[in-house]
Amino acid sequence: MKTTTSIKLDKDVKESAAKLAEELGLSLSSVVNATLKQFVNERRVVFSAHPEFNEKTAEEIRLIRKEIVAGKNLIGPFADAAAMRAYLLK
Repeated sequence: MKTTTSIKLDKDVKESAAKLAEELGLSLSSVVNATLKQFVNERRVVFSAHPEFNEKTAEEIRLIRKEIVAGKNLIGPFADAAAMRAYLLK
């Protein structure tokens, strides 16, 4: 049996979700239904998002990536875990 419900959503979120669902060949209703079924079956809510770093952390990550590309400040690879452990403990 189907039923209708009303929920309040941010307009932008609804539009983005509807667009993505359509791109995937789904209706927004089927996405909401599947999400609620998963919630009921697993008794948990899983949030997944790309992390948003503050500017200081983002700058550090940019610097680290530049060093990796330049081959600077890299250690390893190690032949095995014992070799890595020996290096870390010296």
